Amino acid sequence: METYQTEDEQLEALKRWWQENGRSTVIAIALALGAGFGWQGWQNYQQQQATQASLRYEMLMEAVRETAQGGGDITTLKTLAEGIKTDYSGSAYADFAALHLARVAVHEEDLAQAEQELRWVLGRNPAKELKLLAELRLARVVAARGNAAQALAILQAAEPGAYAALYAEAEGDAALQLGDKDSAVAAYERALNLAAATDSGASEVLRLKLESLTPVAPRALASSDATAERGSSDGQ
Repeated sequence: METYQTEDEQLEALKRWWQENGRSTVIAIALALGAGFGWQGWQNYQQQQATQASLRYEMLMEAVRETAQGGGDITTLKTLAEGIKTDYSGSAYADFAALHLARVAVHEEDLAQAEQELRWVLGRNPAKELKLLAELRLARVVAARGNAAQALAILQAAEPGAYAALYAEAEGDAALQLGDKDSAVAAYERALNLAAATDSGASEVLRLKLESLTPVAPRALASSDATAERGSSDGQ
């Protein structure tokens, strides 16, 4: 360790250190401070963006509710959704906005636009639940566009989790569209069983679909009628 006998020696040593290291030290300190303030500023910016995105999405949901009740303006809804996709593309709100746009496109019978919106969501690698919902809707849109085989491929490649009953029903629809009645019946029955197992409840539409494909045989009807008639006679 270097020692100094006088203040002049200390001063000279300080001057030498400053000449050798001072500028780099100042730069390092400036960068450190800049990084700190920059990170804080970035966090504040992110928070502001999240708040603004949330407010815009609330406006979108209000437009959706009004439209569903017949009093909203579909143009306003689409403008809000497109704005969220553009201004807050890094947030999940953009994904939900695209799902709403896809639904509007289906309502307007623009299936090509609906498919585009859904594929846009899936191309962003969204969260699992959102991905499953988008895939399910995409399969239905693709089937409606006449490509039931591709719809089946989308459905069967997924791990539907909580959406298993809905996926099975969609598989039945696609199989029926392809003329595969047996596969459709099996898929509808699986959908009913899955709905019962999860206590989610099967839709009446699903039950009607299955019943339309599995009518009671005439012999069974005749046997049932005969049993009813005997019961009536015994009662008299």
